[in-house]
Amino acid sequence: MAYSTDLREKIVRAYDEGLGSQRKIAEMFGVSRSFVEKLLARRRTTGEIAALPHGGGRTALCQQKEHDLVRRLIQQQPDATLDELCEAVEHKRHVRISRPTMSRVLQRLSLGRKKSRSTPVSETLQES
Repeated sequence: MAYSTDLREKIVRAYDEGLGSQRKIAEMFGVSRSFVEKLLARRRTTGEIAALPHGGGRTALCQQKEHDLVRRLIQQQPDATLDELCEAVEHKRHVRISRPTMSRVLQRLSLGRKKSRSTPVSETLQES
């Protein structure tokens, strides 16, 4: 998580006022010395001290087309297992999705995984 602009301003002000070395200022504000070094270098080169925007990250495997497909699959077969949904998406969209990813997709789409009322009671519950 990025440090607040307020903290960045305080660090730069402390350095400009000569309250100590970069190491001392880092200790004073509870940040690493490398953060202070990078903050001051960035201010020298760009004049900015604000945090950089998020750099992105990996593109999600499941885009809107896959989400639409999962919705249709659940409408057609509400009791489909995660494995069955993963296989269907791979077969129809050529995108390999893991079970945990499919579970997150279902959560995102507010499609809870409930067993049908006709599903037999599990053996562990019958033994009690």
